[in-house]
Amino acid sequence: MSYVLEYAEAVQDGKILANDYIKAMYSRLADEALNPGKYHLDTDISDAHIDFIETFCKQSQGVMGAPLKLELFQKAKLEATFGFVDDNDIRQFTEVDDFRGRKNGKTTEMAAVSLDLLCNDGEGAPEIYFIATKIDQAKKGFDEAVRMMKHSPFLSKHLRKRASDIYFQYNEGIIKPLASDVKKLDSYNSHAVVVDELGAITNRRIYDDMKQSTSSRRQPLVFCISTNNFVRGGIYDAQVKYGIDMLKGTVKDEHFLFLYYALMSKEQWLDQKYWIMANPGLGPIKRIEKLQQSVEKAKQDPAYKPTVLVKDFNLNENENAAWLRSDEAINKTIFPDADLRDAYCVGGCDLSSTYDLTCATLLLKKNLEGPWIVLQKYFLPESRLEEIDKQNEPEAPYRLWAEQGWLTVCEGTQVRYTDVTDWFVSMVRERELRPLWVGYDRALAGYWAEEMVSYGFDMEKIAQGAKTWTYPFKSPKAEFQAHNIIYQDNPMLLWCLMNTRVKSLNAEGIESQMPVKIKSNKRIDGVVSLLNAYTCMKGHEEEYMQAVQMAERREE
Repeated sequence: MSYVLEYAEAVQDGKILANDYIKAMYSRLADEALNPGKYHLDTDISDAHIDFIETFCKQSQGVMGAPLKLELFQKAKLEATFGFVDDNDIRQFTEVDDFRGRKNGKTTEMAAVSLDLLCNDGEGAPEIYFIATKIDQAKKGFDEAVRMMKHSPFLSKHLRKRASDIYFQYNEGIIKPLASDVKKLDSYNSHAVVVDELGAITNRRIYDDMKQSTSSRRQPLVFCISTNNFVRGGIYDAQVKYGIDMLKGTVKDEHFLFLYYALMSKEQWLDQKYWIMANPGLGPIKRIEKLQQSVEKAKQDPAYKPTVLVKDFNLNENENAAWLRSDEAINKTIFPDADLRDAYCVGGCDLSSTYDLTCATLLLKKNLEGPWIVLQKYFLPESRLEEIDKQNEPEAPYRLWAEQGWLTVCEGTQVRYTDVTDWFVSMVRERELRPLWVGYDRALAGYWAEEMVSYGFDMEKIAQGAKTWTYPFKSPKAEFQAHNIIYQDNPMLLWCLMNTRVKSLNAEGIESQMPVKIKSNKRIDGVVSLLNAYTCMKGHEEEYMQAVQMAERREE
């Protein structure tokens, strides 16, 4: 019996508890194995790879020098990766995304696979690369491959560790670690790429360029391995969405193997029987006792809990002390564009400084009983974006957001405030949205407020701070918790929401609140812009609701 079929049967029968994504993926694989078409399962081919790993790759930790023993879920993965081929024995899968909880053997497994691909894949001059945002992370898999080689009499006889790579003289192949700051990643001729800790990557260029670097190979492989992370809206989220859409059938990609080990709901972390959903190596690889200790600590330490939820159970969560939980902040609802016309609204803006992120907001209701709708546009100067691109860990995937239309990149070194004005004007002219007031930070507006007034906007100064913001800051939280604020699935606002924590001040027995960043390198401009709009609306709430009611009656 094949490992794919054995594992598929176990997860479908409940012998191994698995989430819906793993069940769906292995149901597809089992069906393809039993009913071959364009591709068929050749276990002789996959067994050659599995046998190589278990025979020649030796443990470098624990019982050093002992054979590496693969678990069933790992054998099923490798059988699927290498065993599904066409009639010319060309592999079906060119990319394998494998997301598991931490300490489930990802790095060790990929080290062994890299050695197998170097020596045992029939490719001339294979180039295998470990890549991550930082060279230290990329070296984890590479260094493990070096240690495996040293503990294996066979591999150490035929492979040579050089200054920066592992070299196989027989086919002139190499294994090498790379960092994201290497120039022209797509110029490499990669046979296989291991993208390590995809969840920590904010600049998807790393993934895109290295995937492109495999284009001239006969049957290349890209492996993306990761646990979840606190970075939202980046390549990890994009790959998870792509994989889930593929499993649902809305995306067609027969070359993508998606293995997403995660809890299905946040409540499951409290019940030990569900832990294996995110930790397929629980027991043989990841010690149950250690996870039990982490869970107990998380129950008693709210600051530690997000780390356990994200890193051990692959759940989305923002960092401790956050204003909103991730499930409160995330809202995938999109209000139809055709209905976002001819409405009264209130504007807000956080101009920041001319060389940093700026955000413009429109807040509106289409009817009194309906949800709040938030429209936003972000602005960043090109020079600042270039600086961020050079960071080892860019603060956010701004290039992607610019491509998607959420962000306007302003030429030069400064945000052009006329671009901000132009956006408000376009909302009026193109969508017939009518801002009754626009709230702005009185300390940073400069000539921009005068320019907006010249276009007929009623500008209102907002004294940003705890005294002004306390009530307007508390009120939207309940709206977000009720998912009563629709922001068109804007990833930049979601990112800002999850970067925001509450700073509380007590004066004369009254608690005041204001938003601050969770960390100094995080941005909350979208929240500040929205808060200025909300504060302005609350100052004119009765008038605004009357205007919404009048517009609603006209439509009737």
